[in-house]
Amino acid sequence: MEDAVDIHRLHFAFTVTFHYIFPQLTMGLALLLVIFKTLALRTGDEHYNRAARFWARIFGINFALGVVTGIPMEFQFGTNWAQFSRAAGGVIGQTLAMEGVFSFFLESSFLGLFLFGEKRLGPRGHWVTGVMVFLGSWLSGYFIIATNAWMQHPVGYMLGPDGEIQLASFWGLLGNRWALAEYAHNMNGSVITSCFAMAALGAFYLLSNKHEAYGRTFVRLGVIVGILAATLQVFPLSDLQGRMVAEYQPPTLAAMEGLFKTQGGAPLTILGQPDMEKKRLDNPLEVPRALSFLTYRSWRAEVKGLDAFPLEDWPDRIPLLYYSYHVMVGLGTIFFAVLIIAAWKLWRGRLYRSRGVLWALMLCLPLPYIANTAGWITAEMGRQPWLIYGLLRTPAGISPQVSAGNAWFTMIGFMGMYTVLGILFLFLVYREVDRGPEPTLSATMEAPAPR
Repeated sequence: MEDAVDIHRLHFAFTVTFHYIFPQLTMGLALLLVIFKTLALRTGDEHYNRAARFWARIFGINFALGVVTGIPMEFQFGTNWAQFSRAAGGVIGQTLAMEGVFSFFLESSFLGLFLFGEKRLGPRGHWVTGVMVFLGSWLSGYFIIATNAWMQHPVGYMLGPDGEIQLASFWGLLGNRWALAEYAHNMNGSVITSCFAMAALGAFYLLSNKHEAYGRTFVRLGVIVGILAATLQVFPLSDLQGRMVAEYQPPTLAAMEGLFKTQGGAPLTILGQPDMEKKRLDNPLEVPRALSFLTYRSWRAEVKGLDAFPLEDWPDRIPLLYYSYHVMVGLGTIFFAVLIIAAWKLWRGRLYRSRGVLWALMLCLPLPYIANTAGWITAEMGRQPWLIYGLLRTPAGISPQVSAGNAWFTMIGFMGMYTVLGILFLFLVYREVDRGPEPTLSATMEAPAPR
């Protein structure tokens, strides 16, 4: 049974990780498209409209791949996690259905108008379609986050006569405190991803002396919005999410920080290696008392370690949880520092000539993707050994008739299909990047970007 559980978990982890490559860009890019269209409407400068059209094509490619890779995940609730679906379908079915019926159709319908209806709609009508794409994208994100948040912190439910979980409060489900904190943290992370994608492409154009007017525009907008989003991510959003974990999932906090023993004035671990046999952290680099202060706003506050909880309630992959959390924080620190330097150079009017900073922006492109993935691994591994925290343990949620061999077979099939989709995605994006915002004009004929 344990082998089957592990394979089912790995199967879903693979499909959801590959899928989330795409929506994390589209959700953030939807906001940047609205900014471009707003600038075009206010200034009357066609440069911003062309920039919006270019990124709309990138958006469309990501959206299509996101749909193709997202649909199989919902089927997996029935094929791989039938017991979970039977137990909790009356709750999570509400948010998943609303995501498909309302937000997905809102986003996809107006995306079609945004991509193909600009001439017929006119400037103001086209701006409205961009806003509706943004609203549909972010509403879709909330319904999905609300589903996950209920699994992290179940509220608004009651138990039926046969032990099934029933929805008792629809507004309690949607207004879950965990959902609000997780949503803000997640969506801001998607904005950071899109800002780095835009700034990295702009830096590439400037370094290769192609489409330089658009390169300056992409770098400028990516850095300005990116530094604002990264600052919000540091505080208050990450702090709010961390305090939520401390309140509702204290064993998760202890595992994330490698805190094996309860301590007053607990340190914040920067580096170290968890030793599960000796129940300690090897070679720790720590900031004294910082974890107590960040968690409870007191330098001497007691923070519960793993020793305060039964062994069966510990997260079952503590080293993976610990490292994924620290990878997320470490990469976030790196790209936040890069954005600070880039913003300072931009303010001084030197960014477009600073080849070192442009190279840094371009090479940082994968970091937000990795950081977001590490963040989701932290959230999902931290919830273990619970599928629904405090209600349903993970082994009790799988499809008992689907063997480990069957799960391996389908996962290998998905790997093959997703490899083909990944290659197709890279080819389509490369073609758009190579063609650029103005494929019919040479670089010398490009409209100058406003300064």
